[in-house]
Order: sequence, then structure tokens, then C-alpha cells
Amino acid sequence: MDKGKAVMGSGRRWAVDFTDNSTTPSSRDIPDPPGFYRASQEQDDSAVTKQKKDAEANWKSQKAWEVAQAPFKNLLMMGFMMWMAGNTVHLFSIGITFSALWQPIGALQGVGKVFEPYKDTLGIWKLNTLGLLPTHVSDWVSSLPPAKEVEYSGGGMPLR
Repeated sequence: MDKGKAVMGSGRRWAVDFTDNSTTPSSRDIPDPPGFYRASQEQDDSAVTKQKKDAEANWKSQKAWEVAQAPFKNLLMMGFMMWMAGNTVHLFSIGITFSALWQPIGALQGVGKVFEPYKDTLGIWKLNTLGLLPTHVSDWVSSLPPAKEVEYSGGGMPLR
């Protein structure tokens, strides 16, 4: 038998006909089971979407916080390793010392790449800390008094 030739002359070796020519009722004609309502499912989609967005924002802030804490954890680990290396000069202590000097420099060089996935979360946080987000009623209505300041700064100790 030649490749590419049909067995029965239909053009395809295997074919399935999905047309419904039966007289039996289809699944669209069967009523929904008790307790299931299609309308309620469509209404809940907006609540589910809001929950997903909230969960994603929460996840982003949690991951950003973990990334922000990583250098501190690394510092503790490096301090422990330097303590374990001792104060004698040998290959292990020299390697640990150079690693302890290079890791902070490398971390500062790559800080933009590390926080790239959390850029929008960090931007919103920074705008909020600067007081540039409209979070008070007086930010929207000019006739209301502005919010009271929570934090004040002043000059330091007078020098004599």
C-alpha cells in the first residue's frame, strides 16, 4: 500500500463525523441540576476577578518583601561563614573574604534586575510614602480641610 493513499477512497485514513443527526435530546435540552443556576455563575465572575487581582497584588508584595529581605539573610550567612573560617590564613578563609567583599557590590549592580517583576508594586508604595496618592477625602474635594500630618520633621540639635 502506498503512503498517503486512502484505504476506502475517502481521502483520510481515520475520520470521525461529529454531526448530530440523532433524534435523541442533546445535552442543551437537559435542565440544570437542582442548586445550579447559570445566571449566578456569571454574576460571580466579577467577584472572582476582583479576588484574583487582590490575590495577585498580595502575592507580588509578599515576593517583593522576600526579595528585599534576601540581602539581610545573605549577610547573616556570610557572617556565620566568616566566623567558621577563623582568623588563620588559608584557602577557605581567603575565598570567604573575597566573597564577602564581592557580594554586596554585585547585589548593588543587579538591584534593578531583581526588582523588575515588582516594579508596579514598588512604584505605588513609593508614591504612597511620598504622599502623592489621593488617599484622603480632601484630595478629591477642595472644600474639605486637608488631612492632618502624621509625621513632622524639624531641625536637629542646635550647635553652639
